Amino acid sequence: MTPEAWRRDRQDRVESALAEVFAEAWPPRFREACQYPLRTGGKRLRPLLCLAAAEAVGGVAGGGTPRPSEENPALIAAVALELLHTYSLVHDDLPCMDDDAMRRGRPTVHVVYGEGTAVLVGDALLTEAFATLGRLPPGLVAPMVRELAAAGGASGMIAGQALDIGLDGAVVDRGALERLHRAKTGALLRASVRMGGIAAGADSDTLAALGTFGDAVGLAFQIRDDVLDADQDAREGGPPSFVRLLGRDGAQALARAQADAAVAAVRHLPAPGPLCALAAMAVERDA
Repeated sequence: MTPEAWRRDRQDRVESALAEVFAEAWPPRFREACQYPLRTGGKRLRPLLCLAAAEAVGGVAGGGTPRPSEENPALIAAVALELLHTYSLVHDDLPCMDDDAMRRGRPTVHVVYGEGTAVLVGDALLTEAFATLGRLPPGLVAPMVRELAAAGGASGMIAGQALDIGLDGAVVDRGALERLHRAKTGALLRASVRMGGIAAGADSDTLAALGTFGDAVGLAFQIRDDVLDADQDAREGGPPSFVRLLGRDGAQALARAQADAAVAAVRHLPAPGPLCALAAMAVERDA
């Protein structure tokens, strides 16, 4: 199977699983609002990394939906990751944060449904992420919850958001910028591969290798974002970025180096192909 065929197949399985979420939410208008940000597309990078990591260490990652009768630990974890990621986007788009009116070519949740509803949608997505992990076999629930909570909490993604809105002062150098993005973006990407490994029963050494991969891919992904946004970032007063600090060529070279480091960390695993392809995608994508 080619990397593109693998990605399409796994994306389809994730989309099918996400379609089942919030089926029983009420009232109907709120159910519609909760499902709206899950149906606006996206790369689904975090669930793909989770599934690829499970496959890399020999686990079965495909098939099924995250229901108790059809348990598939890697897919359940993948859905939880996407739910938490989507909550962060809904809240990040709010007027009190980034005040974005569009997301993935469609109006953002607060534009369509109002700010109060958008806050509740984010709350529901976050809560459902952990409810989804509760469907795992008992022995997996605690380690998966710990991993996701650490990545998404006050020492991970939320800490990165706090840095991004200036709570620790202006981000003016490379060290501070890396710290911001390793928390805001990288922490959840790192958790994605580690949760895939946990789902497949990986040992501590393998989880460490997956963590190294996730750290490197997370930084490469963010640097590539900066390169893609280089024209906007170059404007006076634009946000801090690796392009502003290193130049476009320097930033892209750093992204490639991080992707190479990611591949080196997992090359020894039984089936690293999809993981390595995702690392390449992180630095070669056009959107």
